[in-house]
Amino acid sequence: MSGLVNALVIVAVVAVVIVRQFRARRIDTGRRWWLLPAILAVVALREPGILDAHHHTESAVLLGVELVIGLATGAGWAWTTCLWVEEDGAVWSRSTKASGGVWIVGIALRVGLFALGAAVGVHQDSAALMLGLAATLLVRSGILVWRAQSFTGAARSAPAYGFGMARQARKERV
Repeated sequence: MSGLVNALVIVAVVAVVIVRQFRARRIDTGRRWWLLPAILAVVALREPGILDAHHHTESAVLLGVELVIGLATGAGWAWTTCLWVEEDGAVWSRSTKASGGVWIVGIALRVGLFALGAAVGVHQDSAALMLGLAATLLVRSGILVWRAQSFTGAARSAPAYGFGMARQARKERV
């Protein structure tokens, strides 16, 4: 895929994921939660320009840092997501304001990383960003499924930053 197509895929996935996560959603622990991140990773790894041909070491370091930022963003997003159990035993989730803050910090770090790479002359392809996004989604989904499985069915909530808000969120079945 071209860089423009990759960029459009990244923007579309981020937009869909962010919009969906700020609504209450049922967590299905039996679902293939790893499928979207796996597809994004395969598409990213198939790109020949994931590493700069003239700066292998520098681009590999930047890619590694991108992955670390992705993993940290996914973990932060998952741990700031509010989980609760309904009377029927279903586990629901909704991102909090802190989750939005995690996204903002993650995007700012990625922009800074891109600027650093441009300053040292490393060509950075959108495949690295797509791989970082795949890492973010994989870690977030994995932690949420793990947290959801820890519920025993009692009507209680998992602690998250900002938990205890009085607003009732609209539910959306998936």
